[in-house]
Amino acid sequence: MADDKVKRRLTTVLCADVYGYSRLMEADETGTLETLRRYRTAIARLVERHDGRIVNTWGDAVIAEFASVVEAVQCAVEIQQEISSQASDAPQASPMRFRIGINLGDVMVDGSDIYGDGVNIASRLQELAEPGGVVISSSVYDQVHNKLSVGFDCLGQRPMKNIAPLTSYRLTLGGRAAQQGFPIAASAAPSESARAPWTDDRRRPSSATNVVSAWLARLPRPVAAALTVSAFLIVINLLTSHKIWFHWPVAAILFGVAMRMVLGNRPESDSRTER
Repeated sequence: MADDKVKRRLTTVLCADVYGYSRLMEADETGTLETLRRYRTAIARLVERHDGRIVNTWGDAVIAEFASVVEAVQCAVEIQQEISSQASDAPQASPMRFRIGINLGDVMVDGSDIYGDGVNIASRLQELAEPGGVVISSSVYDQVHNKLSVGFDCLGQRPMKNIAPLTSYRLTLGGRAAQQGFPIAASAAPSESARAPWTDDRRRPSSATNVVSAWLARLPRPVAAALTVSAFLIVINLLTSHKIWFHWPVAAILFGVAMRMVLGNRPESDSRTER
């Protein structure tokens, strides 16, 4: 009876999936398959470099697991950089791009395979990522936000198919830190692009302006932009006129952002059917 007990472990799951794979195959089956094989070879090399292992390759997806959350995030960024570099060396009309999701969670172990919500969440997170992007769960964010010089955009709680909504974060890969790799924060000064909450006295903002900036950076971009523009209009009104007029444009801006957030949070259809 003891031998039939399901084995579980806590692990970091990385799910990488080709964006628009069906469309690419329809346009050029042979070329798409050759490109996929080349990129999978590069992904396997990077996973091994970061002490991870490839669990499975389902269709155009790659599932890998890591003992270290930091290594998993570093690997994800290097994968996107490697694919972007290869694509720029051989420009194509429709380049192949991957979306990556990373989750830290409990999984069921069956031989060399892993199953359960820990894997499913990573798969759903990659569906939230932009082509060439990386989205991580809050459990991953909690482990890496003060260890890596990298920016994060909070996406809030997004509905995911067959998964309870959870808070996720998008890695900002366009900054200098992403282009040069991810130095450990202990060995380098914190990046100005890092948008993680301050966790100790050495990194606590030294002025009210920095506090406000850090707070705005943790908000979704549309909300932060709306609040910034609204504050600007209020200041202009107070400095230039005795008549209060800012409430009308501010109300219109906030209403527009609220509608965008409501419409943007509608349940999304399965990305497999979109492809």
